Amino acid sequence: MKLENTKAQMRKGVLEYCILSILSKSDAYASDIIKELKEAEIIVVEGTMYPLLTRLKNATLLVYRWEESKQGPPRKYYELTPLGSDFLKELDVSWNELVDAVKKIKK
Repeated sequence: MKLENTKAQMRKGVLEYCILSILSKSDAYASDIIKELKEAEIIVVEGTMYPLLTRLKNATLLVYRWEESKQGPPRKYYELTPLGSDFLKELDVSWNELVDAVKKIKK
């Protein structure tokens, strides 16, 4: 088993949670979300990001709006819906339970 494959699967598993967490702080353009993920050392490519954002939008966890840009075409900004905020709160609980369980196992 290759370590990189396992690490990639772990990152993929928390990507939705991270995106929702980023958007809970403020609305964001997709490239801003990617930038914040990269700064946190969660590497993601645009080819992964856009289908995921669409899936979250189709699940009514996100909405988007178009804003004019001074540097080119209009930009699509994403924001959490009230359902998305509630979903994120539930994920927060689940995440904390998971972290606690892993800590117990590692003791």
